[in-house]
Amino acid sequence: MVAATIKDVAAAAGVGIATVSRVFSGTGAVGAATRERVLAAARDLDYHPSAVGRSLKTRRTGGVGLAVPDVTDPFCADVVAGVLDCARTLGQHVLLDATLGDPAREAEIADRFAEQRVDGVIAVPSGIGDPWSGFVRTGVPLVYVGRVPSCRDGGGTVPAVLADDAAGIRSAVEYLVGLGHRRVGFLGAPAPGTPPDVREDAFRAALSALGVPVDDDLVARARPTRDSAYAAAAGLLQRRSDLTAVLASGHLPGEAAVLVARELDLRVPADLSIAMVDDIAWAELADPPLTAVNRPARDIGHRACELAARGTVRRGPSGPVLLPTELIVRGSCGPAPSRRDRARH
Repeated sequence: MVAATIKDVAAAAGVGIATVSRVFSGTGAVGAATRERVLAAARDLDYHPSAVGRSLKTRRTGGVGLAVPDVTDPFCADVVAGVLDCARTLGQHVLLDATLGDPAREAEIADRFAEQRVDGVIAVPSGIGDPWSGFVRTGVPLVYVGRVPSCRDGGGTVPAVLADDAAGIRSAVEYLVGLGHRRVGFLGAPAPGTPPDVREDAFRAALSALGVPVDDDLVARARPTRDSAYAAAAGLLQRRSDLTAVLASGHLPGEAAVLVARELDLRVPADLSIAMVDDIAWAELADPPLTAVNRPARDIGHRACELAARGTVRRGPSGPVLLPTELIVRGSCGPAPSRRDRARH
């Protein structure tokens, strides 16, 4: 059976070839009735536009480039799932790669996406440099997800889809302070030598707003690796026996806090309350289940893909798109123990 051509569709719909081309390319003005007639003819003839021909004509692949630090990371995996869901509905394909948190690898991926002439780019930036900014100059839609580079330009030309981390941290701090905790540790702040991020700033601001002094010694810094998170948790919990609660800035420091507490024979939550950012699968299965700030990663990916694939790349004066977080309260947090209770244990 010979495959239908664009000429066949045009003849069946009673329109010119240029009209059919405009319908499938999404360019130019086509009336709603004419558009529907062309699409109906294409369905009847089982016609599918040639992706190769379209890419040769437009010099674009018709795909969206997606770069995340680690495809096995639960947050990144959900972002990828959201992007793929959206891309499927829009008839787009996705070119996926992992930066592994390496700025050099990130730059290589950015160059590769540029060489492949993707139609749009979605990136979880490493925060060190900004190899993605070149896409703005070439007019290729670029959307940051999860975070933005610290060096990004002040003009706000690149949109971002983010979780409202500041609100999530604030809700967790308010909850812990409401339980009577006054010595709350923050685990997993940016490593030494790097500027504070949104979560650390929100942690400090929330404590200050509640009249709780901010103790710099209770802010433990770590790189985004298991080993670094474990070392930071061990140092914090061994150094500060007066600590009654820990808020982890992500699931890796949250995991480290649970492991170190167990090794130090600290009862959760009787001796130490633990909460963390990212409500991943094991949080609910922990013993006790962990209180967590849920970030809508799948929705973030979906929204970012809409922006990148449709070319809506200019950000409004209101700033990045912020999706709401939610504090999921579970059994890992309880009233602050008195010193007498901890001494008795």
